[in-house]
Amino acid sequence: MHSASPPHKGMSFTRFHGFAVLFRLVDMVIVPFSLLLAQAVAGRQLDDPLLASILAIAGFSFFAESLSLYRSWRSTRLMKLLATNFAAWFLAGLFVLTCSYLVPARLSIDSEILILWAVVGLLVFGTFRILGRQLIFSLRRRGYNTQTAAILGVTRSGLAMARSLEENPQLGIRLIGFFDDREPGRFDGIGERQPVLLGNIDQAIKLARSNAVDVLYIAMPMRAEERITEILMMCGDSTASVHIIPDFFVYNLLYARWHEVGEVQSLSVYDSPLDDLTSWVKRVEDILLATVILTIVALPMLVIALVIKLTSAGPVLFKQHRYGLDGRKIEVWKFRSMTSQDNGPVVQQAVRNDPRVTRFGAFLRRTSLDELPQFFNVLAGQMSVVGPRPHAVAHNEEYRALINGYMLRHHMKPGITGWAQINGWRGETDTLEKMQKRLEFDLAYIRNWSVWLDIKIVIRTVFQGFTSSNAY
Repeated sequence: MHSASPPHKGMSFTRFHGFAVLFRLVDMVIVPFSLLLAQAVAGRQLDDPLLASILAIAGFSFFAESLSLYRSWRSTRLMKLLATNFAAWFLAGLFVLTCSYLVPARLSIDSEILILWAVVGLLVFGTFRILGRQLIFSLRRRGYNTQTAAILGVTRSGLAMARSLEENPQLGIRLIGFFDDREPGRFDGIGERQPVLLGNIDQAIKLARSNAVDVLYIAMPMRAEERITEILMMCGDSTASVHIIPDFFVYNLLYARWHEVGEVQSLSVYDSPLDDLTSWVKRVEDILLATVILTIVALPMLVIALVIKLTSAGPVLFKQHRYGLDGRKIEVWKFRSMTSQDNGPVVQQAVRNDPRVTRFGAFLRRTSLDELPQFFNVLAGQMSVVGPRPHAVAHNEEYRALINGYMLRHHMKPGITGWAQINGWRGETDTLEKMQKRLEFDLAYIRNWSVWLDIKIVIRTVFQGFTSSNAY
């Protein structure tokens, strides 16, 4: 643990949102620069590019401020930053287009140039945001643009926060140490690691009041409500940011966010990572991927259907009830690979050399080609291309009684491929430990979801996920 040290190494202007000012100025340059590039690609220019640029700058600035684009993104995922930037740019484009319809004589918009302008703008904005973020991260790792933090309470949740801060230096939050009113001998159950104790909580408050500490993390048990309230009252005489880490965060939370019910705020601890914007983004991702893949595999699917019909008796497709988003039943489609079609209260998993599996069905199952019809489930909105694999209803009912937190995997739509599958947890789960491991990866996917993670999983599935020694 770090010892107490001077709070900042340099770049004091960043304490007054200097980076936000810089980003605003660069954004105002990116807008007309993108138009110039679009016009160069098109080989012609708008009738009044200056007016179009002014309107686009005004629109983008308004929507960027409305969406809080220039707030601190210190501990927020890159994907959310990019989505906010792109949303502001999209709305600015609609604003310019609306103006062109209202005053067509003054502002005539070439549709081809407008589309090019939008695409080029996305690329330039995205590149700038990624490079800018990496530059800031690099500066923070070197000690610039940093904030100092203190943790009040030597607890498991406090130690977890300390580890997280140390493992993510790019956040620029330097931990000076712990403060606790108890003697070190009373720190129960914290493990072998003994944290640096710099003093009691009153001393931490004094540091905050003197601006020697920027962030205070209160990591005390929820039962210490009166003491927490007292600390918050004292923190009101400082400019430090104060965060409470409830002790229930040491448990297996899925996704937490604040909600407002009238004037009352509540904290959801088991929730989906998808909000209105990101759920729309994932849905667009699913439609695009499913459409492209079905276009590519349409002919092979017809061949597979014909071979199934010619080599064994029964329907081409096997439909089975499974749990979808929020545990609602859906009907999942697969190419039939067995002679039986279990879909009741008892469903036996396929095992090695299973006599129910047809000869052609064994090939389909090894290569995952039997899953191809599920892309129609994706287009119907019942499944995603990437997500926790859906299990038969009978298996869900069995494992929810055996594994704590099993049903949390249904906080996202089930997927054709997933994080567990590309990490080797595909196929038969003949032991409870295997299902627990699959659940562990499913929940890790939900906690860390991003479009980039989905793309990574799809790419790895293409190169390694179609076959498995555990799939039969």
